[in-house]
Amino acid sequence: MSEAQQVLVLWDIDRTLLYVGDIDRQVYRESFAEVVGRPAEHLPARGTGVTMPLAIRALLMDNGVAEDDVHALLLRMEVLVPQRLAAHAEELREHGVLMPGAVAALSSVHDCPAYVPTVVTGNLKPNALLKLAAFNLGGYVDTEIGGFASDDHHRPALVAISQKRAQARHGTTFTRSNTVIIGDSLEDIRTGLEGGAAVIAVASGKASAADLRDAGADVVLKSLEDLHELHNAIACVISPAGTRHATASGHTKPYQTGRAQYISER
Repeated sequence: MSEAQQVLVLWDIDRTLLYVGDIDRQVYRESFAEVVGRPAEHLPARGTGVTMPLAIRALLMDNGVAEDDVHALLLRMEVLVPQRLAAHAEELREHGVLMPGAVAALSSVHDCPAYVPTVVTGNLKPNALLKLAAFNLGGYVDTEIGGFASDDHHRPALVAISQKRAQARHGTTFTRSNTVIIGDSLEDIRTGLEGGAAVIAVASGKASAADLRDAGADVVLKSLEDLHELHNAIACVISPAGTRHATASGHTKPYQTGRAQYISER
């Protein structure tokens, strides 16, 4: 496969592919209580997409931990949080849910020879692997070339980390022109804009389609259920001549790329 044909596809996890409800928040509660020695009164906001280390830092600060103690406690919690999530693995399987169309979308991208699928996520790597394993999704992405909060607390930096890992494995130079993030949050959009990737936003999280579009997403989809629309969007955003923005409803406009012509007129 030539370098020009390869596209690095960076999947977000939470609320894009799956939803674990309050399990993450329970893990924060348990970890905070063990490390700090008292219950947390304030928990991180849901669905923001910020990296876990930043969420943990906010958790400590918002619950009155002295600033001088935050760094040491943060390091302890970064170790403990994956352990606590592992203890809830059965709950992940029983109470977590797959987002509509996620498995078929992952499978179709994985099966396309031109695409190199992995994840870029605010999760610590052990947490990301636990979530993917709970839903049997690990086989659809190469997690060894992904970007995780374990690599850097600053989420936009994870794009370059993944691009370098993918280049080392596949021999292709990945840049903004052949890298795309698929995610649901405003933080996913910021990650792409600042980190160097096109962004396909999916209105499956807390942000509305209009908010995602206004934040700078190249394409906004209602869900992952329409595979034709998904592949249309990927081809569009990585094509220099392609139509750069879809409508807020997720219906892409006609365009043509060097690989194929895709038209959505519904």
